[in-house]
Amino acid sequence: MVPQIHPTDLKAMLDAGQPVLLVDVREPEEHAYCALPGSVLIPLGELAARAAEVDPGEALVVVYCHHGVRSVSGAAVLRHAGLPEVASLSGGIDLWSRLVDPAVPRY
Repeated sequence: MVPQIHPTDLKAMLDAGQPVLLVDVREPEEHAYCALPGSVLIPLGELAARAAEVDPGEALVVVYCHHGVRSVSGAAVLRHAGLPEVASLSGGIDLWSRLVDPAVPRY
């Protein structure tokens, strides 16, 4: 089972300065339209082959997508690759936009 993190909890972590590595598993055109600041784009279809690029150090890896479906799969891929601290952003960037930052465009 993949842990989930609610957007408001992620916001609290970021505001507190806790180490977080954001991994966006959407497609490049989605990322270009809107993205969480500082996130790394690795589309879900490439994630297994590129998992070694995810080097979180001591940070929690938070995988996100549009609505939180692809991110569950992405988080599972990274956990299978050996990363222990990985969570999926519940509701994706869409819920983030609705609850945390309405300046992030919705689509």
